[in-house]
Amino acid sequence: MTTPPMTDAADATASAPHLADSHDLIRVHGARENNLKDVSVEIPKRRLTVFTGVSGSGKSSLVFDTVAAESQRLINETYSAFVQGFMPTLARPDVDVLDGLTTAIIVDQQRMGADPRSTVGTATDANAMLRILFSRLGEPHIGSPKAYSFNVASISGAGAVTVQRAGQTVKERREFSITGGMCPRCEGRGSVTDIDLTQLFDDSKSLSEGALTVPGYKAGGWNHRLYTESGLYDPDTPIRAFTKRQLQDFLYREPTRMKIAGINMTYEGLVPRIQKSMLAKDREAMQPHIREFVDRAVTFTTCPDCAGTRLSEAARSSKIGGNSIADACAMQISDLAAWVRGLAEPSVGPLLTALGDTLDSFVEIGLGYLSLDRPAGTLSGGEAQRVKMIRHLGSSLTDVTYVFDEPTIGLHPHDIRRMNDLLLRLRDKGNTVLVVEHKPEAIAIADHVVDLGPGAGTAGGTVCFEGTVEQLRASGTLTGRHLDDRARLKETVREPAGALEIRGASTHNLRDVDVDIPLGVLTVVTGVAGSGKSSLVHGSIPAGENVVSIDQTPIRGSRRSNPATYTGLLEPIRKAFAKANGVKPALFSANSEGACPNCNGAGVVYTDLAMMAGVATTCEECEGKRFEASVLEYHLGGRDISEVLAMSVTEAGEFFGAGEARTPAAHRILTHMAEVGLGYLTLGQPLTTLSGGERQRLKLATHMSDKGGVYVLDEPTTGLHLADVEQLLGLLDRLVDAGKSVIVIEHHQAVMAHADWIIDLGPGAGHDGGRVVFEGTPAELVAARSTLTGEHLADYVGT
Repeated sequence: MTTPPMTDAADATASAPHLADSHDLIRVHGARENNLKDVSVEIPKRRLTVFTGVSGSGKSSLVFDTVAAESQRLINETYSAFVQGFMPTLARPDVDVLDGLTTAIIVDQQRMGADPRSTVGTATDANAMLRILFSRLGEPHIGSPKAYSFNVASISGAGAVTVQRAGQTVKERREFSITGGMCPRCEGRGSVTDIDLTQLFDDSKSLSEGALTVPGYKAGGWNHRLYTESGLYDPDTPIRAFTKRQLQDFLYREPTRMKIAGINMTYEGLVPRIQKSMLAKDREAMQPHIREFVDRAVTFTTCPDCAGTRLSEAARSSKIGGNSIADACAMQISDLAAWVRGLAEPSVGPLLTALGDTLDSFVEIGLGYLSLDRPAGTLSGGEAQRVKMIRHLGSSLTDVTYVFDEPTIGLHPHDIRRMNDLLLRLRDKGNTVLVVEHKPEAIAIADHVVDLGPGAGTAGGTVCFEGTVEQLRASGTLTGRHLDDRARLKETVREPAGALEIRGASTHNLRDVDVDIPLGVLTVVTGVAGSGKSSLVHGSIPAGENVVSIDQTPIRGSRRSNPATYTGLLEPIRKAFAKANGVKPALFSANSEGACPNCNGAGVVYTDLAMMAGVATTCEECEGKRFEASVLEYHLGGRDISEVLAMSVTEAGEFFGAGEARTPAAHRILTHMAEVGLGYLTLGQPLTTLSGGERQRLKLATHMSDKGGVYVLDEPTTGLHLADVEQLLGLLDRLVDAGKSVIVIEHHQAVMAHADWIIDLGPGAGHDGGRVVFEGTPAELVAARSTLTGEHLADYVGT
């Protein structure tokens, strides 16, 4: 036997892979977040992995709440305890093993803050660079970058300061001033609010005669007594007979402590009191009658001093090449990028390059139609997600995990190709890209697919398939079976019963558009992102008595809010329990008298551990049921209130539909929820755990019984699985067949193919759009192939 030469052994060692190169998988074992059932998957690194499955199957729970959440938590733990005290606390996900994680950058669909001072420019640092540019090159020079910021007010002051000098205390007079760019009239908001006093009171009556018409200010209530018993004016005198001083006290007096009926109270003028109690609240969170009052009483008008630019006169007077910073921010970003490129100033060369690259990223990602002064709160979920992507496109970081939540939302089929290229580019730089997605065009580019299901809610939470796209097609899973689904054009379309005339529409980029929207049919308004669809529909068809508008604004609610409280379902359920047991309805509310005293009806007890992750433990008193033990002794149809809230919508529909628990009001709401595809939700599930698509469909369910004749829906397929789109089309058909007119803003080809009438806007985005480029039936659009939408729809239906 001969011994192999030493050189061969050395070669073998050299060719063996380095131990550091063996970590090429993210391993997840035993994930149990939300509805996940001990899920175990291996995700390849430096590849594009797409997670699919019906809405509510557990995709977000696996990707965002497990993988990304643990990555962020581990990064936070690298900081000192002092720094962690200032950071959001993150609990460890419910998972046995998470191995091979890399730094996660989450690009989700959370809407950007709706603060009136938050704009596209402030959210992306483009404004910060523009302010520096104008402070260096603007003529006349007015000051530092702060002088061009609408978030900085101009202030000045003077006074004595005490300084220690050479062992002696010396007093000196000092003056200071800061030059800011904020418009003093609107305080950088761009609009001013006026309150219509005639909506607050009837001046022909006295306070005693019920002059106040503000909700909650009825005679006898404390709000009313505050004014009638203040002693500042005679409550029996008609308001129009008040002296100037009395009227000032009644409407605008500063907060003043006084005794009313022997109780210490703070008196405040009616106008500031209403501003604090009602106008400071989010409009969507208001009760319907309060919202109606606010809509009547308050008018928002463009600030007359700054013409809506938010900037002071000095900031608007400083210009570069004839353009002020207000002019630059109002330009379409694609035009602004060209203007910046045309500035040849070596002294600010690096700044111009960085600003130009940021603006070019907007154009590249399909947002060149926006302007920097566009309020961030008006961006759709898809637009907000793409704005967040901008800061990552030019990044030199590699081996990072990028996590995207349906990045194709709000994108026309023409724009999806561009988004796919961006995702592939991120992957090709050596990054791991995880995408939660429903669109077949986006699934097609995946290197690896993880399909969750088989159903939603408790029927989901397991991995049905892992592999390539081709293997998915042949897998027989719900996603695999529907991946190549194609809706067919209707053979016959409905005849309109009239028309909604829109004349001279000019909101945002619309160019004096005249169009007739047919009534009594399913109308789809389409076009590339930024072509003016929402501007036409929401800007010209205001929600009113006859119009039910369901847009994509998120549902606001705490962890105490759930589908039962949001839809109003809990009201008839509480009354049914109260009637059956002869007690008060308030006992059956976890936010009122029936709440468990230990956890205050939350079901869990939260322990704050300072800079460490807070811990939520199930309440020992009520065992997570949220109600006092005595309340759970009352039954309806053999179930207590906590058991009813644990039911799914489908189960509750059967329970309240017949037998002893029959409650028609509750059954009607549950039927609507099932019709929009939410049969799997449990009644007591916190709203904060619902996906974006689930929330919009929950909104749709609440409006199903509204009296409106016209329904306006904004991309209802958002977050819908391919298998659920068919159910949505059936729902839209039922609405139209019931005599409603349905207008849908949509990019999904299945909805376009199913329409009776299509209005296509374009031909491009921003100032290249804003015109109607086609009106007619889907068949006519496919035959003409005259627009981008026509070409993609023709390819989709296979003609």
